[in-house]
Amino acid sequence: MPNPAPVSIPLQTPSREIPPLQTSPRPFIKWAGGKGQLLAQYEPLFPRQWTRYFEPFLGGGAVFFHLQPAQAVLADVNPALIGVYRCVRDHVDELRSLLAEHQAQHSPEHYYAVRAQQPTLATGGDVTRQSIAQAARFIYLNKTCFNGLYRENLKGEFNVPMGRYKKPAIHDPQRLWAASALLQNTDLCEQGFAETAKLAHRATDFVYFDPPYHPISNTSNFTAYSKQSFGEAQQRELHQVFTQLAQAGVKVMLSNSDCEFVRELYREFHIHTLSATRSINVKGGSRGRINEVVVTSYPVVS
Repeated sequence: MPNPAPVSIPLQTPSREIPPLQTSPRPFIKWAGGKGQLLAQYEPLFPRQWTRYFEPFLGGGAVFFHLQPAQAVLADVNPALIGVYRCVRDHVDELRSLLAEHQAQHSPEHYYAVRAQQPTLATGGDVTRQSIAQAARFIYLNKTCFNGLYRENLKGEFNVPMGRYKKPAIHDPQRLWAASALLQNTDLCEQGFAETAKLAHRATDFVYFDPPYHPISNTSNFTAYSKQSFGEAQQRELHQVFTQLAQAGVKVMLSNSDCEFVRELYREFHIHTLSATRSINVKGGSRGRINEVVVTSYPVVS
């Protein structure tokens, strides 16, 4: 499947002045396979010198929020996800107001009514207001759905049941303000990884790929958080892009599952083994410690 045409919007001034922050920037949504728990293991693997940061599989953005780059290009093929980040960057106070309303109304009835809403923006009316409402819907469902799992069916409809949270943190003003402040110097693109990679061409550029992981078994085959699949053909295409960037002198880092397919694919690069706890499997007995790999185009300096 070809990558979508690149789409980007200019940086904008936030809707209101952001108040003094009482927290450091960190992810404001939950994401299956998020890297928050692995940052301590990632730290020695990051390149020592770089200026521009690129993340083509954005997700929850744990690495972006950890590194806090002065210049960044963040991208994803999921239009709803990019819409959320744009609203946090450009309309954080309006978004907060709607999230506070969701917080006050949260219940099983409210959850399934919101889930049933059609997320596609209308072509007429106040498109900005609609986009903020859809961003609030996304965050609300993300904070209250089962396991924080973002999943769409073939029609692009969110179809995850409600989770069992007593007091979900739907509205977190400080976290949203901190994220909005960091996102001000960030370009957000709705596009595929190959198009995003074309923007990186300097030796001081750092690209981090966190694709849907290659399955290590039939039961772990979760490769689509949107209606677009990511199978073996896409993994091979990603390897080609990784190789092209490395040959151009760009610093490249990639995370994936620890399996023979991935190790063979990236055998000419530096492969590092990490240990992670994964709990996306609905069968409790299938959760626990599991190895993952990080591939770097550069040698890691200890």
